[in-house]
Amino acid sequence: MAEYTKEQLEELYNQLPEDLQKAVFSQKIGEKIQKTCYENKIIDQKDFLKILKNVGYVFLGLLSPEEFKDVLEKKLKVKNAKRVWQTINNEVFMELKQSLEALYQNKIEFQKIEILNPVKAESEKPKPQETDKYRELIE
Repeated sequence: MAEYTKEQLEELYNQLPEDLQKAVFSQKIGEKIQKTCYENKIIDQKDFLKILKNVGYVFLGLLSPEEFKDVLEKKLKVKNAKRVWQTINNEVFMELKQSLEALYQNKIEFQKIEILNPVKAESEKPKPQETDKYRELIE
């Protein structure tokens, strides 16, 4: 993705509807994204800021929500990129659905979030039958 000057970004910002302008600097949205990153073990501040920057690009009309998914997977190489995208898509972009659809002039699809809990998944696996070679079998 190309880099943009402050002036270019400011010009795009000034053309946005009010709800998208507020979203660009929303602390609430920042906290949601930070929580999503934390839940997906993205703890490096640089990675968080890159994700946040790209969410801003979505609000400014530079990156569609679908392209955002590709950026997470291919450019930023985020662990659990699909899940991160689904969460941000459903919890952040969905709140601004009408404005984003008008901005991109197409319908935005929202998907059910896959709930993955690796700790629980491990505990649910059947344990192999332990055998003790020193005990006799009783029939």
